[in-house]
Amino acid sequence: MPELDIQISVEDERWGDEDELLVAADKVLALAASYLARHEKQPFPPHPVELSLVFTDDETIREINAEWRGKDKPTNVLSFPAFPITPGKKPGPMLGDIVIARETVEREALDLEKPFEDHLTHLMVHGFLHLFGYDHLNDDEAEQMEALETRILAELGLSDPYAGQDPIV
Repeated sequence: MPELDIQISVEDERWGDEDELLVAADKVLALAASYLARHEKQPFPPHPVELSLVFTDDETIREINAEWRGKDKPTNVLSFPAFPITPGKKPGPMLGDIVIARETVEREALDLEKPFEDHLTHLMVHGFLHLFGYDHLNDDEAEQMEALETRILAELGLSDPYAGQDPIV
């Protein structure tokens, strides 16, 4: 089973206890890594791969989104792979960073009528897949990534987050 070394930074106190976030992230991302290894034949190095999760707010993620993507608005999750990788290729010792914004996750969860924790789980999986080179820049990529997210979330006991929606391009 792939091993992860998850580092967490909590930049907004509304996220709550760092240890609880780490336990939740470890459960979600360990299952996602295991799923990728078993079902997608994703290779992993023999040592734990490191990634960081930054739990922040809308203002901080807006600034990051403006700087790195040229989009001056908050978003739910941003992923920054440490090294370029394509799905199915072995990652290096550092996967990268996932940044998640509290207010956006809360708003979206309310709009979707889903528990906050379920939506956060989905976004962690989504961000994690980006670190492995999955994307949704076109319909084919979106379909592949969303199907993978849905199967991983099903293993976590969560329903299809895309049911009844067009792919997110």
